[in-house]
Amino acid sequence: MAELDQLRTRVRAFLAQEIATGGFTPHCDPWLIGFNREFSLRLGAAGLLGLMLPTQYGGGSGTMADRLIVSEELLAAGAPVTAHWFAERQFAPSVLRHGTSEQKDEWLPRVIRGEICIAVGLSEPDAGSDLAAVRTKAERTDGGWFISGTKIWTSGAHLADAIVVLARISGEKHEGLSQFIVRLPNSDVSIRGINMVSGDRHFNEVHFESTFVPDADVLGEIGQGWKQAMEELAYERVGPERYLSTLPLLQELISGLGENPESSAALGAVLADIRTFRTINQRVIEHLDSGNTAAIDIPLLKTIGTNFEQSTVLTALAIANDPSRTSAISAKAQELLREAQYQAPSFSIRGGTNEVLRGIVSKGLLR
Repeated sequence: MAELDQLRTRVRAFLAQEIATGGFTPHCDPWLIGFNREFSLRLGAAGLLGLMLPTQYGGGSGTMADRLIVSEELLAAGAPVTAHWFAERQFAPSVLRHGTSEQKDEWLPRVIRGEICIAVGLSEPDAGSDLAAVRTKAERTDGGWFISGTKIWTSGAHLADAIVVLARISGEKHEGLSQFIVRLPNSDVSIRGINMVSGDRHFNEVHFESTFVPDADVLGEIGQGWKQAMEELAYERVGPERYLSTLPLLQELISGLGENPESSAALGAVLADIRTFRTINQRVIEHLDSGNTAAIDIPLLKTIGTNFEQSTVLTALAIANDPSRTSAISAKAQELLREAQYQAPSFSIRGGTNEVLRGIVSKGLLR
């Protein structure tokens, strides 16, 4: 426990220095919209990335709990973590578990240094969260594979150095799927932006036109893509991003409230929920640390966590309009509130819709 407290102190000191020197501007939902390569590089140089990865690659050989500490502090501060988030959260554990020695030597040190941005190619048009309906195909050729098909709602693909593609080589549903690392930019990969209502671009439609992938960039065993993708989704569906994305906004809004604000009950309920989610999250992290990526707690946390995130936006509006405020909300709070309102609809979709996740929970309970 003392080691974790020391780690938290280190992260807070790093963030205090960043804020003091203008290193970043806080955002709501910073793991999706806070893209800043330079910040990720500084975080890596400070030894705060890849803490759960082996020391032979430059990591800390720690546990998921170490990463949880760092993630909590980064999200609470609204730090821009998008550039390394997907690479560290799900790509690196997958490479460590299923990659070749050459892939580990190439990718893991770069993830730990905060050098690379990885996109995740799962969702497809007409399939949505039904990943078993994947139609993107991989066909064998000399020395590798040709990938053809389209992925959609791909976060940060236009900024990424590579995209991990789930493609079908044979069979139906869960059978015959494999994962491929497609390096970007690539002349045989078209990336078209999907703008948010705000006009910002975070999502993309990615089209593969007979894109060649050498055998060296096949991730894991051919035909085991479904199992690997489900493991990665387990890492995606948990974590403090499911209940801390709007914390920077709430912290900013608290400033200017009187001693007995009318919104105190709603604010207290939010803080109590965050404490509960932290407790559940810590238990889920123990599952992941032990290799259990199929625990029911994982989709359950994602479902109730994203519902909570959406409801906090309504709470934030109540706090912003609290008549007992002693001062109007700041310009910074107004900007964060705008961001949170734009981002809120997507909270319950990414990583699997609530409907799909409830189905997973139901099946788990019936086993």
